[in-house]
Amino acid sequence: MTGTILITGAGTGFGKEIALRLASQGHDVIAGVEIIAQVNSLRFEAKARGADLRVEKLDVTDPDDRQHAWTWDVDVLLNNAGVSEGGSTVDIPEDRLFRQFDVNVFGPVLLTQRFAKRMAARRRGRIVFMSSVAGLTTDPFTGAYSGSKHAVEAFADALDQELAEFGVTVATVNPGPFLTGFNDTMFEEWKTWGDDPSQRLFDYSELSFPHEQYDPEPVFETTIKVLLGQDTRYRHVLPEEMEPEVRQQVDGFWDRGLNDGRRPEPVQKAYDMAPYTSVSS
Repeated sequence: MTGTILITGAGTGFGKEIALRLASQGHDVIAGVEIIAQVNSLRFEAKARGADLRVEKLDVTDPDDRQHAWTWDVDVLLNNAGVSEGGSTVDIPEDRLFRQFDVNVFGPVLLTQRFAKRMAARRRGRIVFMSSVAGLTTDPFTGAYSGSKHAVEAFADALDQELAEFGVTVATVNPGPFLTGFNDTMFEEWKTWGDDPSQRLFDYSELSFPHEQYDPEPVFETTIKVLLGQDTRYRHVLPEEMEPEVRQQVDGFWDRGLNDGRRPEPVQKAYDMAPYTSVSS
């Protein structure tokens, strides 16, 4: 039996659907949502789908919320909570850069610490990080998000090695560009920046997420298998057809030279791409 599964960031996106599906299958699931307004809305949705889902407020960056969460008996932890801040590395305001790492890295790692120690004491447990292909490669205008996911990859890898002798397993799920709205709204964050627009290097009204996007079904299916222990791989690049491309990009770093002063193709694609473009379009 899997035991109790805690999913953070379950108010929207991947986390929400994964929580609902697992609960619908009869699993004991705690859905952690960032704000109190999401609690009742998710409870109503779960009821409509016939799912017995426990919904709790859990902002991973809030020490009080983390303290409360540690009172729960958790066997499997999915660190899914995350935000994405689009923009050039030279333009992103300081407060947004700090928040990017607070939500995606520091909050989840701090939350994991005590759960991991409890799992180690029981000599069983599973910790899964919802990482990203951006944790392995980097696109223009996603440096902050990609940097946070690279950090997640480092913590997950270290944790996997450190917890092995205690019977605790660690895995990552690495979604590529999936059409959930997450990627496109990343490129709208600039609208709420408190900086001086005249000092920006780029005009973000001209830019969009530079990739065609896939249907998210493979992320739901694969993540559920990982959480239930049915898939025992450590890393899961999704969709699977992207894996050769990702491997090629990573290997290409070893032979990469200095830029030639021309605009790279991925930057141009950010100018040319329309928002919410699917792979099938």
